[in-house]
Amino acid sequence: MIAIEGSSSSRLCDGKSRRDVLKLGALGMGGIGLPQLLRAEQNAGLRNSNKAIIMVYMAGAPSHQETFDMKMDAPSGIRSEFSPIKTNVPGIEICELLPNLAKSMDKLVPIRSLYGAPNGSHDSFMCYTGKVGSTLNQIGQPSGGWPSIGAVTSKLMGSRDPAIPPFVGLAPKAGHPPYGSSGKPGFLGFGHGPFKPMNETANEMKLDHLTLGRLNERKGLLQSFDHFRRESDRSGLMEGLDDFHQQAFGMLTSSKLADAFDLSKEDAKTRERYGKGDAKNVGDGAPRNLEHFLLARRLVEAGARCVTLNFGRWDFHSKHREGMLSHAPLFDQGLAALINDLHERGMADDVTVVAWGEFGRTPKINNTGGRDHWPRVGTALLAGGGMRTGQVIGATDRQGGEITDRPVHFGEVFATMYQNMGINPHTTAIKDLGGRPHFLVDEYKALPELV
Repeated sequence: MIAIEGSSSSRLCDGKSRRDVLKLGALGMGGIGLPQLLRAEQNAGLRNSNKAIIMVYMAGAPSHQETFDMKMDAPSGIRSEFSPIKTNVPGIEICELLPNLAKSMDKLVPIRSLYGAPNGSHDSFMCYTGKVGSTLNQIGQPSGGWPSIGAVTSKLMGSRDPAIPPFVGLAPKAGHPPYGSSGKPGFLGFGHGPFKPMNETANEMKLDHLTLGRLNERKGLLQSFDHFRRESDRSGLMEGLDDFHQQAFGMLTSSKLADAFDLSKEDAKTRERYGKGDAKNVGDGAPRNLEHFLLARRLVEAGARCVTLNFGRWDFHSKHREGMLSHAPLFDQGLAALINDLHERGMADDVTVVAWGEFGRTPKINNTGGRDHWPRVGTALLAGGGMRTGQVIGATDRQGGEITDRPVHFGEVFATMYQNMGINPHTTAIKDLGGRPHFLVDEYKALPELV
């Protein structure tokens, strides 16, 4: 817990009431017109909502044939070694390694026709932005790069509580950098980047023996210094520092964030339901840490807008059976616990959950018993957000190699998530470092089957 002597005061996030805005709009020339008034009211409503996103990045790309799109009629060498099982929705079957998700299918939507990966290289970029591009290569992107959905929701909505970061990334560093990415702030500036408590910032959540007076002195000094840095900065990447400072000092003067991370405050049966998993990274990938699913729920409950967590390393080019046996049961336990917990707490309509990787896997099993990269089709699992669940979207051919019905682009999923958050992705624009506005998604619309 953060211990700071002295008292503190709080203020509203926007600092204005509707009456204040109306008075400003009535000032005549130079006042706020109707469009600005409507925008201010929309932003106030967004900031006061309970909407949030939890994104599970399945680093390395899971096989669709061994998760949600099994092809038991395919010939040997393509057909999965695992068997399908029935779910609690008639007609929908998934892999036998996912029994808890099978029992919760009425709360889920498997997408069997996901596409949009630009190539077969490992990258989390499209999972966090919905854009075609790369984390490591910004060719074709605006200066600074496209922002992730966590950065966008931080910019547009902020946190429900100034003591809680709006965007939290639970991924530790990984040997392959995109596997350890939580989503980047892009041209919105690092003030809207993820708070990553699993890295070196973990120990910075606590301060001892520092009075509030001394903290305020340091705050003033820091703001003066950064004002100078912003004035001399030509790139625009220093934008967002004021928000960053407000979040940082809100965190330091409150115990709410530390409380959210304190799993000892959780009921023992709930902790057992989620399980522990394995906190160690899998090779150059992410950990299989089941406590991250519980932390994600606690963080959005406390006020975070977007929490991302990275799970495992699903790049099974060889020994695919062993890889699935080491990953799928843990994933099944953690994700099913999260989905059902959100429903039981009355949070499911407000919190959108998505789990996916960067692409699918080849229909043909290779000579080392694995499946290789297959960017032509992949899979995703959606839940919550007030969506119409208990259905499957899309289909592939007999071998699972080509989309035969209802192709779904990453951008369509992003349009759906933004709409679930109360944000119109086609009328809401954010400005890049050159002042050029960009809509949140390209031509893609929210999935009509869900919203």
